[in-house]
Amino acid sequence: MDKFIAHILVVDDDDGIRSLVKKYLNENNFLVSTADNAEDASKKVEIIKFDLIILDIMMPGKSGLEFLKEHKTKLDTPIILLTAKGEASERVEGLEIGADDYLPKPFEPKELILRIRNILNKTKKTEQVRILKFANVTIDLNKLLVIKNNNEFKINNTEKIILEKMINNPGKTFSRENIGQLIDLNKERSIDVIITRLRKKIEIDPKNPKFLQTIRGAGYVLWIE
Repeated sequence: MDKFIAHILVVDDDDGIRSLVKKYLNENNFLVSTADNAEDASKKVEIIKFDLIILDIMMPGKSGLEFLKEHKTKLDTPIILLTAKGEASERVEGLEIGADDYLPKPFEPKELILRIRNILNKTKKTEQVRILKFANVTIDLNKLLVIKNNNEFKINNTEKIILEKMINNPGKTFSRENIGQLIDLNKERSIDVIITRLRKKIEIDPKNPKFLQTIRGAGYVLWIE
């Protein structure tokens, strides 16, 4: 069985903390998406099944506790709260609502990683093999490979996230906005470039795509009959 790679959402309005946490997590082989407010985080959890959420309590607009109250009953996702000093009452409230752990700021990166791994070891389920075969193509998300006509093409983590969502939602059209939320990218041209790159890997004829199709005015769909 290939190594389990967790996908974590980091929600914090502080650009510096958000970037540092993402860096620490990437260095420890986690996939990371980010949100700078609770509203953005709500959009992401609607379309992505995260393995864990790191959630700041104090944010402009909707607070982390409000996000927790809104989503904890709907999400089967462990949540670690990031709290500032002097927020003892908020920490207690967060744990009562359903947070799995909390970590006061400032924190040691190694402690954050340890807490994440402890929670994931308790909650993660056995990962199913995610292999899709069609025509002369095999997409193996566990090995990050596309095999086409006996030729192997590596897929990166960004491509993996997109393919994983499409494979698990066959026939569903994803707008550029949906895809951008998946991979933390809001430039439509860059998203088109990623789709073009994927087509070169999975299509028999990339200029006339049969599987990863464009739905005019709506977005993209992975269509496997």
